[in-house]
Amino acid sequence: MEKIGVLVVSYGAREVAMVDALSRSPNYKVDLYIADKQRNPFNVEKAAKHVVIPDLNVEDICKFAEVNRQQIDFAIVGPEKPIIEGARDQIEKRTGIPVICPKQKYAIEVSKVEQRLLFQEIAPEANPRFKVFNPKDFKSTEDAKKAVYLWLDELKNQAVVKPDRPTAGKGVGVWGDHFATREQLFDHFMSNFQYGTVLIEEKIDGEESSFMAFCDGKHLAVLPDTRDHKRAFDDDKGPNTGGMGSYKDVVDQLPFMTKADRENELAIAQKIFREWSAKINDSTALRGVPLYLAFMHTRGGPKILEDNSRPGDPEIMNILPVLKEDFVDVCYGMLEGNLTRVDVDKVATVLTYKVPPSYGGYAEVFPGNVKKAEIDTPVDLSAAYELTRKFGDRIRVYPGSMELKNGLTYPLKSRVVGVLGVGESIEEARAVSLEGANAIKGGGLWNRTDVASKRTIEKSVHHMKQLRIQA
Repeated sequence: MEKIGVLVVSYGAREVAMVDALSRSPNYKVDLYIADKQRNPFNVEKAAKHVVIPDLNVEDICKFAEVNRQQIDFAIVGPEKPIIEGARDQIEKRTGIPVICPKQKYAIEVSKVEQRLLFQEIAPEANPRFKVFNPKDFKSTEDAKKAVYLWLDELKNQAVVKPDRPTAGKGVGVWGDHFATREQLFDHFMSNFQYGTVLIEEKIDGEESSFMAFCDGKHLAVLPDTRDHKRAFDDDKGPNTGGMGSYKDVVDQLPFMTKADRENELAIAQKIFREWSAKINDSTALRGVPLYLAFMHTRGGPKILEDNSRPGDPEIMNILPVLKEDFVDVCYGMLEGNLTRVDVDKVATVLTYKVPPSYGGYAEVFPGNVKKAEIDTPVDLSAAYELTRKFGDRIRVYPGSMELKNGLTYPLKSRVVGVLGVGESIEEARAVSLEGANAIKGGGLWNRTDVASKRTIEKSVHHMKQLRIQA
């Protein structure tokens, strides 16, 4: 068996899933060199060498790569921050180690405005209506207010406010969720506008899917659709989060989608990739996952909510454990420019995230459900791991925002641990995922109980039927 070394830049459970997939390689003995945000217990166990870089700054990642360059065959970067800050460019320049992620210039999530302008040029039919508000274009706050209100007239107030780039403001705000009056919307707008350009888009009614594809720079190897549950609480209540869980069906499309919906997604993604890559004089620049598209399926067809240049968290966790190919060979395909397709087992997967009481405002909304004596206590994953005796490879436990201290694992502030279930149906996969989540004790952790539930899916199916009737 060939021995190789892989550098993994890790933030949380998404990268743990990558580490898991690499370490299970049937064809290679993989030594893992992990640059981690914290002492993730899974990564510490699996790594040949493990280093903690709390801010994942590129300079320290490069130093780690330089020290171990003779042992590392390639690197893979999961989190957006080091991708945006040029991790690939610097690692390849300073060490010669090939890196799987797009180059800095093509980290598309760095500017929401540039995304919209690119999509407007290539696939305007998939772009929601939008207007760009640049502080340089307005002499006063009153001028900006007039322009915003005129645009709201056209949108009938159904608007989404987005800062162009990550700022110190309030981030994305949605009519009906974050504000109910124009005055509230404008206050939200100004909290971002004081730092730079702001985008106001139409709010779109539909059902969301996540589209991802591995890319060797020249081809898109498309993956099955997944559905992320972004709302904090059951029944899609509460604020949007980083994602409370996700699911994949047995087939490539989701239950509320038709085959035509999937074909439309594929056509849009291929068109964007083809015309975008044609503008780039570098056949490797988009290597990795350059198109992680959030589609909203509407009465008028799919619309693009946003795109990212990285694997989805949690969505990639629904895919990696059920790849038919060795993930190492998939990685080599991306590096060698010959990855044209990736095959996935015809099974369903469901991922449930366990999170701390502070996450999503849970402790404030449901104070009676929070056992204060458990907050910040060690998390015990042993019973969840023990379920592998019962389920075998049909369960995965992916530690995320947790840290190893003195032999115990403590929760941090974000999504602590993801539990993936695999089954012949969504219902079967969900049952495995929930049993694993319920087996995790300590830390005051909680989770949504309805991720991929029959009721939740039927609600999405009914919604899409109603939209199609109205079309």
